[in-house]
Amino acid sequence: MKIGKKLKELRTQNGLTLEELANRSELTKGFLSQLERDLTSPNISALENILEALGTNLADFFQSSKEEQIVFHTQDFFVNEQEDFVTEYIVPNAQKNQMEPILLTLKPGAKSQEVKAHEGEEFGYVLKGSIVLVVGNKRLKVKSKETFYITGKEGHYLENVSSADAKVLWLSTPPVF
Repeated sequence: MKIGKKLKELRTQNGLTLEELANRSELTKGFLSQLERDLTSPNISALENILEALGTNLADFFQSSKEEQIVFHTQDFFVNEQEDFVTEYIVPNAQKNQMEPILLTLKPGAKSQEVKAHEGEEFGYVLKGSIVLVVGNKRLKVKSKETFYITGKEGHYLENVSSADAKVLWLSTPPVF
C-alpha cells in the first residue's frame, strides 16, 4: 500500500489543501508534501494526527477494500474428483459465507459423503438423472427437475440408484461441504 498516495486521495476528497491539513494535524506542509509523494514515512503518532484531521482512524485507513467477486466462471471452480462422485465448489472459498453451493455429479450406484447432523438447512435441485435422498432412516426418491429442502437435524446423504449419472445443485447453510 502506498500510504502517501492514499493520504493524498483522502485529503482531496475532504477538499483540503496541504496547508489546511498541516494546520489541522500540527505538522509542516513540507513534511506532508514529502509524505504524499512517498518520499518519507510517518511515525504512528503523526499518522494518527493526520488521519484524525481527515476524519478517519488507523483501522479504517488500513482496512482492505477489495471488491467482492460477484460472477464466477468455470475456471474459478474447485473440482474434487472421487472414485464415484465429483464435487464442484462453484463459489470459491464459500466456507466464509453463510451459504455454500456445490454441483455434485454421482456415478451410477454412488453415494455422496454423509453430512452429519448440524444447525442449518439444505436445498437441492436435481439437474440430471434421479437420486435417493437418505435422511436418517427415510429414503426419498428425487427425479430430474425436482427439489428437496431439509434441515440439518439428522445425518443425510445422496445416493444414485439409477444406471446413469445424476447431477445435483446442492446448497447448504451454513457451509458443511
